[in-house]
Amino acid sequence: MAEDIRADVTALRTALAAHGITLPSLGVDPVTLAGSSGRPPLVALGHCNVATARQLAEVLRKAAGG
Repeated sequence: MAEDIRADVTALRTALAAHGITLPSLGVDPVTLAGSSGRPPLVALGHCNVATARQLAEVLRKAAGG
């Protein structure tokens, strides 16, 4: 499962980069990865500045057809 989640994070990072977006702290949340709750680990989207948040919102708006 750890390899799958890391591949998912890499795919997200690549897709964001294709739109010129970088989320500096994007990664697998280590606490949930190590947890034993039986739930899949979480993806930590991390912190970003306001300009990056706006850019991400714009890309998502366009992808939704708006």
